[in-house]
This record gives sequence, structure tokens and C-alpha cells, in this order.
Amino acid sequence: MENEKVFNMKFAKIYPLLVNKAIRKGRNEDEVLEVINWLTGYTKADIDKMIKDDITYKSFFENAPMLNPNRKLIKGVICGVRVEDIEDPLMQEIRYLDKLIDELAKGKSMDKILRK
Repeated sequence: MENEKVFNMKFAKIYPLLVNKAIRKGRNEDEVLEVINWLTGYTKADIDKMIKDDITYKSFFENAPMLNPNRKLIKGVICGVRVEDIEDPLMQEIRYLDKLIDELAKGKSMDKILRK
């Protein structure tokens, strides 16, 4: 199953991709961390530990300290699919993060990205 392949990817490989996407568009790692913190409740120290422990993307989301209830306000298309229509709950969480990083890279303000 294609989703399982994504779920089993190592967070240590995904995190630098998220950061690099933001940096290429003139944003910075602190903003990526702010987005991840808003979505999941993870701190920088938590993320550093997860990278060191080599956890999967699935574990990253399943063990999130506090998924933000306002994440359901994230709407739009990512990879050709509307995030609000994704049926698999874990894949939807993954796509929420993708969408937020896309918005960051496109230059949206943090207030808009964090649904304030």
C-alpha cells in the first residue's frame, strides 16, 4: 500500500526536506518549527530527539503531544488532493503539515498559516 510507504519514512529524512523547502523560498527553520509546534505540540528539543531516535513519520504523528484542534481549518489542495477530503486520518495529518509548509514557502503570513 502506498500510504504505508509514506508512514514508514524516517522523520529524520523528511524534516530537512521541509526546512529546505522553506529556506529556498526565503523563510527559515524557526518558522518551520513554529508551524510544527502549532500543528503537533512538539518543541525543538522534541524534534531533535525524534531525529536522533530515527522514528517513522507515522510515529511522529501518533505520538504528537497535542494535535491542534484548529488544524481542521486547513483547506486546499496538496499533491492534487483536497486535504479536507482525505479519508485516512494519518495521511490527512501528514498532508496538513505539507499544506502548512507550502503556505510558508509561498510567503503567507504566520497569522494566516496558523489560522489566527
